[in-house]
Amino acid sequence: MQPLSVFDIFKIGVGPSSSHTLGPWKACAEFAQQVARDFSDVDRVSVDLFGSLAKTGHGHATHLAVQMGLGGDDPAVVDVDAVPRRIALIRETSRLLLSGAIEIDFHPKQDILFHFDQTLPQHPNAMTCTAWSDRRELVSQTYFSIGGGFIVTDHDWNAEPNAASPPVQESAPELPFPIDDAADLLNHCQQNGLAVWEVVHANELTWRDDMTLNRDVDQIANVMLDCIHNGCRVEGTLPGGLDVRRRAALTARRLLGDDVPPERASFEQMIRQRAWTFDQVLDWVNTFALAVNEENAAMGRVVTAPTNGAAGVIPAVLMYHRCFTGGDTGSTRRFLMTASEIGCIFKKGATLSAAMGGCQAEIGVSSAMAAAALAEVQGGSPGQALAAAEISMEHHLGLTCDPVGGLVQIPCIERNAMGAIKAISASRMAVDRDPADTKVSLDAVVRTMWQTALDMNAKYKETSEGGLAIQIPVNLSEC
Repeated sequence: MQPLSVFDIFKIGVGPSSSHTLGPWKACAEFAQQVARDFSDVDRVSVDLFGSLAKTGHGHATHLAVQMGLGGDDPAVVDVDAVPRRIALIRETSRLLLSGAIEIDFHPKQDILFHFDQTLPQHPNAMTCTAWSDRRELVSQTYFSIGGGFIVTDHDWNAEPNAASPPVQESAPELPFPIDDAADLLNHCQQNGLAVWEVVHANELTWRDDMTLNRDVDQIANVMLDCIHNGCRVEGTLPGGLDVRRRAALTARRLLGDDVPPERASFEQMIRQRAWTFDQVLDWVNTFALAVNEENAAMGRVVTAPTNGAAGVIPAVLMYHRCFTGGDTGSTRRFLMTASEIGCIFKKGATLSAAMGGCQAEIGVSSAMAAAALAEVQGGSPGQALAAAEISMEHHLGLTCDPVGGLVQIPCIERNAMGAIKAISASRMAVDRDPADTKVSLDAVVRTMWQTALDMNAKYKETSEGGLAIQIPVNLSEC
């Protein structure tokens, strides 16, 4: 299977969805760059959206991501506050600077087509980009956004071992500790006397030196923690038409008895220094998760962990570790490296896409990742860390994806808080028992999750055609 890195699982980007926003953004940027390089006479580009990308595209801001991607913006560094102005300018002028190089005609309502009744057979998240010159087709490319910000083309499609797998690259590096499943990871740990994070660290050195690795992991951590801090300071109502009120800032102020300080370090220090009741710690964990996903829903800067819809679970559990169990920079790095490998295992053996597997593939996987990471930094053995991941996923099996109005708000935001609490509970249960007493392996629960995904009705896979999505009447504006 394709070797995966920490930075394949954790990607810095823009909300609200890794599969419906980040993936299409990256696909359009890749296509625009190719067209601008190869065709100087291009005068128009059209984008066709199929399946889940069409059905929940407006709620997930897919149409906005398409325009930003075609313009050549990088979601990891773009000024998120400038996105609405950029979109408004395209709409008002009907002009777009393709890949930042060639000015073309672009009419969003005509050139971004939502095919609500068509799904391509390979994957429910499909899109086709086409470049034109004087009504003559220059080139066309179909992309699949397969979850977590991963994209593949129809030419590279590889359906083994499951429909969510990225293609294996011919130039893929050879890792010192190749890992296809949890059994591989546990064997490497036990045979070499290594913790999970140490195995990951050794593999990461294939791609980057130790100093660069620490710098890049720290950047991921900082974006996550900044997202919590930002979300705990911003009030108001989320965009999209559901009129969902932001709660994290209100709860943070109530708990602190004062305004949240503008410096993140001061905010974290205030939490560390106080004695909190059990109920208040629960409130903080919920608040951390809500803060991230409120930022995500508002198209803020987030980290796929492993997706945007589940972006709040891992930061919330990480912040819990830092504020309430003595976490520091070193343990933060170990936490994220451990979490990433669990995400890689689910990616290889099942899916990270709610459009393929329901919300078990997003909140369930993120909770499993966080549980293993917390167990590791709390002194758990590799066996206990994997058991924590198994316990957490076991209690997310079958979780459907049914976003009301196609927006990553109801029930998605609260589900992140629940996933964080489950991760902490799973970690504590795993560390408190002998790994030899484990009856269900992590690989068994990965296989079960994938089989459940295959059996799940399509209306529960990010289509907004079942579950809560059809129980709550909404009148949405386009976001």
